[in-house]
Amino acid sequence: MRNICGNLLKMGFLGGGKTAQAMAKGFISAGLVKGENITASFSPQDEVNLQAFKELGAGTYLDSVPVVQRSEVVFITVKPWIVPAVLKQVLTNSKDKLFISVAMGVKLKELEASLLPTARVIRVMPNTATLVRAGASVFVRGSAATEDDCSLTQSLLESVGTCDEVTEQLIDPITALSGSGPGYVFTMIEAMADGAVKMGLSRDLAYKLAAQTVMGSGKMVLETGAHPGQLKDDVASPGGSTITGISFLEKHAFRYIVSGAIEAATQRCREVSGKE
Repeated sequence: MRNICGNLLKMGFLGGGKTAQAMAKGFISAGLVKGENITASFSPQDEVNLQAFKELGAGTYLDSVPVVQRSEVVFITVKPWIVPAVLKQVLTNSKDKLFISVAMGVKLKELEASLLPTARVIRVMPNTATLVRAGASVFVRGSAATEDDCSLTQSLLESVGTCDEVTEQLIDPITALSGSGPGYVFTMIEAMADGAVKMGLSRDLAYKLAAQTVMGSGKMVLETGAHPGQLKDDVASPGGSTITGISFLEKHAFRYIVSGAIEAATQRCREVSGKE
C-alpha cells in the first residue's frame, strides 16, 4: 500500500506481541507493505517477539520514539495498562500521525487526550485470524480522523479479512464475540477432535476434519445468507446422528454456555474500560 506521494506506506507497532505479529504478517502476505517498511518497539525483556519481527525484516527498537518518528501509521499494540506510559513517551512526536489502537478497553477520548491535537486516532478490534487473511475486524473513527484515514484503515483490515465501521459503544461486545471468539472456536475444535479420537480416529485426521468442518460451516453462513437455524435443520434428518448429537448439546445447555461466554467476556471488557 502506498501513501499519497506514491511511496510504500511506513508502518510502526508500539508493542510487538502476538496481535502485532499477526497483523504485520498479514499485511506483508497481502502485499500491502514490506518488512523493511515496518518498525516496532519492545521492552528489553521481550527478546522472543523482537526476534520474530527481525525475521520479518522489520526495524526493532527498545524505545517507542523512533517507531513513531519513522512511521506514517502507528499501531498501538501494547497491553492496555501500558498505553498511558507509552503515549507519554511519544507525545511530542505525535504531530500529524495516524494512530490505530487495538488496546482493549482504552477509549478514544483517552487516546486523543494523550496525544497532540493534530494526531488522528482510530480504534480497531481485529482478531488473530488476520494472520491467515481471514480476520474479522471493526473500527471506530476518532474525532480528528479523516475520511482518508478511515479508508486506509478499512483497506488495511480488509486485506486480511473483513472490516466494518461501528460505534464505540459496540466495541466491548464485539471484542467478546470476534476478538475473543477464536479462543472459543479453538476450544470447540479440540473438543470435537477429542470426541473423534475417543471413537477411534487418529489425532491428526480428527483435527483436520474438525477444523475444516468449522471453516466450511462458517463459509456457508456467510455465502448463502441462510439463517444458521435453517442450515442446521437442513442437515438434521429425523432420527439421524446429527439431531441426536444436537439433542445432547441442548440437554447440556450448549447455547446457554456459548452465549454466556460472550456476556462474561463483554463484562470483563467493560471492567477494563472502567464502565462498571
